[in-house]
Amino acid sequence: MNDTSPLSADVSQQDRLPWAAMAGIIATVMVFAVAQGLTYPLLSFILERQGTPPGLIGLSAAMTPLGFIVSAPLIPALARRVGGARLAILCSILAALTLVAIAWMQDVRAWMPLRFLLGFFANPLYVISETWLISITPASRRGRIMGLYSSIVSAGFAIGPLSLGLVGTQGWPPFTVGIAAFLLCGLIVLAVVPRLPKMPREEEATSVGGFFALAPLLLFAVLVAAAFEQTLVSLFAVYGTALGSAEERIASLITCFVAGNAMLQILLGRVAERFGSQRTMLFCVLASLAGCLLLSPAFDSWLIWPLVFVWGGASFGIYTTSLIQLGERFTGQTLIAGNAAFAFVWGIGGIAGSPATGLAMQLIGHQGLPSALGMLCCVLAVFLMMGRRWG
Repeated sequence: MNDTSPLSADVSQQDRLPWAAMAGIIATVMVFAVAQGLTYPLLSFILERQGTPPGLIGLSAAMTPLGFIVSAPLIPALARRVGGARLAILCSILAALTLVAIAWMQDVRAWMPLRFLLGFFANPLYVISETWLISITPASRRGRIMGLYSSIVSAGFAIGPLSLGLVGTQGWPPFTVGIAAFLLCGLIVLAVVPRLPKMPREEEATSVGGFFALAPLLLFAVLVAAAFEQTLVSLFAVYGTALGSAEERIASLITCFVAGNAMLQILLGRVAERFGSQRTMLFCVLASLAGCLLLSPAFDSWLIWPLVFVWGGASFGIYTTSLIQLGERFTGQTLIAGNAAFAFVWGIGGIAGSPATGLAMQLIGHQGLPSALGMLCCVLAVFLMMGRRWG
């Protein structure tokens, strides 16, 4: 006998996936990730050819996450006043124009404020896209959809540097790829506007600062994920060189780490649906801690390859499960504020993680890398095991 009760019809309606809107949102973020992934190494290559000191190259690169941090508190109010779609399209155009200016002015001093503006204009695209995606995803499938989203974003960042192998790092061609990608983001949003959810307009909206009081542990988890990824990618070469590994092997290990990052998120999303997002986050944290402990003993054996692959997936899984929990616990303007707070904390983790770990390596040697990352994982694991009362 077929069940045609109103309740089953409601459940079926809730579980139905708005594929067109989701595909548009995910495509927007992937194209944008390609543009961002291309920009970082491209500008570093150009500055290195100009003889710019490494410290100044690093400072220049830090301007983009600084733009993320500064713009994050403004996004909820801007989305409320301008509208999410209009703001996303406007930011994609402004990001493209900023990249045009960067290509035009081959000067590290001019690039400092321009790279800051690039991060400032880019951040709303992430925040609004994640808010849309969480809003339209049925709760029963949130884990796998957010896992798919995380995998595609990671793949986009990996494709960016690879595209430089096709177009080179000289002249306008690589910049043209990035500019076209930013403009394509705006066009995709424009194409799916009728299918996108409207941004909520509650009168008493939660601010980014206010969200810190609502979910401090969730934000700390995002900070750990950001610090882990940025630190390992930037300092693993120093660690590997200290152990006498060849540059080609180190680069391949970093690629393996990024591959695990991109390929394991859908699996972790399915695990979160079955066992709960908080338990899955704790598993990811403990797996990341195990990777820190096993890195040195396994480094010279074949075991380093599966270890680094799983390590990459587990460490970024902390962010994926944070997104899942954000969707489970918050809605409306609080959800927008939460996504903006995630971007704010990700910027802080990206800026602070590498220098802090670099200082640890300077004080205790190359083992400062796994030690610093392991300590972060330890603290997060303890808070998670103490229960949800910490946020």
